[in-house]
Amino acid sequence: MRTATAGPLTNELARWATALDPSEDDLALAHRSLLDTAAVMFAARGNELAPLFGQLGEAGRWAALAHVLDYDDLHLPSTAHVSAVCVPVALSAGGDDPARAYLAGAGVMARLGTALGWRHYSAGWHATCTAGAPGAAVAAAVALGLDTDAVSRAIALAIPAAGGVQRAFGTAAKALQVGFAADAGIRAAALAKAGATADPRALEQWMALVGGDPDAIDFGGPGVPGGLAIKPYPCCYALQRPIAAVRTLEPLSTDHIERIAVRTPAASLAPLIHHSPETGLEGKFSLEYGIAAALLDGTPGFDSFSDGAVRRPDAVQLMGAVDVEATDGGDHLLTGEVEIEIDGRRTALAFPPGAPERPMTDGELRTKLELCGAGELAGLSWDSAASLVRSF
Repeated sequence: MRTATAGPLTNELARWATALDPSEDDLALAHRSLLDTAAVMFAARGNELAPLFGQLGEAGRWAALAHVLDYDDLHLPSTAHVSAVCVPVALSAGGDDPARAYLAGAGVMARLGTALGWRHYSAGWHATCTAGAPGAAVAAAVALGLDTDAVSRAIALAIPAAGGVQRAFGTAAKALQVGFAADAGIRAAALAKAGATADPRALEQWMALVGGDPDAIDFGGPGVPGGLAIKPYPCCYALQRPIAAVRTLEPLSTDHIERIAVRTPAASLAPLIHHSPETGLEGKFSLEYGIAAALLDGTPGFDSFSDGAVRRPDAVQLMGAVDVEATDGGDHLLTGEVEIEIDGRRTALAFPPGAPERPMTDGELRTKLELCGAGELAGLSWDSAASLVRSF
């Protein structure tokens, strides 16, 4: 763990990032993240919001595409969508070793997000953006081959862009603010390369303002400590577990369901802010709709989160039957377990498919790529990815 007497945090993060020598496990995580992120970006090309993303820079556009479907991976200790930011930045920035640049940015983003903690997230910040801007700066700076001093300045130069709030959830602003973070990282690295100065203490001051603890950062462990969770369903990570729990039940007739009782720690409900969604985007952040979609559709897919699907009369009826009991405690989205009872049939689940404790197999990841219409990306490499993504 970092000590209170250490030097500026930007310097320490920069030293860690420039010295990073990825292990085989680190590189395997990077490759899996590339495949997952590129497939989700490919699937998002035709999204109704995609034309808006053309207003962003290249990295920002790609990051918004990676995030808009809410199908991107998640670093649970930081509650941040690490790869949606760091894969696009590493690819856009160029350089000879984009996998290492990704891991440097992802490692910094994950560590900063973890130090910001659950208090930061539960206060309403979008950690993907707050931790994402400095993480993106590191990914871009390492890709550009900058030295430790320049990487440190890039981090500090990204701090003014380190913002993003959860009230954006269910709107175009959610994906756009992730794009803002990616673009900010590219911009900060370019400015640092050009010689722009910055106070290295800006990071600590900012962390104090947003409720983080610089001394909580741990430089040990793998490149991305805690690993990454891959989503089997295209919606908020907080919905992955309740949807998976419903799917453990035998198929139920939905015609006469009177009550769906859900008991879950309050922390797991934090981003599920839409209780009567009217759009597909809002449905991605609705516990009530996620359960309805699991009952009606079996395996919720892209079509489950359209505006029309959310407004189905049978879905509206099922949402009205959901009764939620939020228990005390918890400091992350998979704290404890979810318990669901539907007309006397009960189930409970701690870890959904794709969680670090229950990782996707290669076959399951291949299935996800195929669902994204991107089965041919199974052979994608970091060396070829940037040119391919530019064709999206």
